[in-house]
Amino acid sequence: MPSKSETVLQALHSALVGRMPYGAKVLRNAVLPERVPAAGVMILRDGNPGTPEALMSPPLYVYEHRAEIDVLVEGKEAARETAFDALKLAIHAAIEADRTLGGLCDYVIGEAPAPINLAIEGAEGFKAATIPVVLTYGTADPLL
Repeated sequence: MPSKSETVLQALHSALVGRMPYGAKVLRNAVLPERVPAAGVMILRDGNPGTPEALMSPPLYVYEHRAEIDVLVEGKEAARETAFDALKLAIHAAIEADRTLGGLCDYVIGEAPAPINLAIEGAEGFKAATIPVVLTYGTADPLL
């Protein structure tokens, strides 16, 4: 049986996969692919669970786990902007559909991205951002 943090991250990954536009890829803890599909790619990174708030009797460790979603799209400017916005909206829809990830979290919230445009010699260019997602959940033991 996976730990609580792993179960939460798997649930977030599944929620993202279920909301992606056709042709977009959703990966987990992967290196950037050599080819980016026209609809874009996102990579869910485990992030940092941080230091929990400890409550006693019974013991409960409450985390505000900051996972990150790297979003990357490639192509001509107008198509790139449209694909990036579609991925951002898909992340919002995945979170908004169930802010508790099936009861695994107390609350899930995404934070605003800071997109950047990357000029690549010999390519149309990329638009990328890291979108933090805060997963608030409790567990009886930090290793669970």
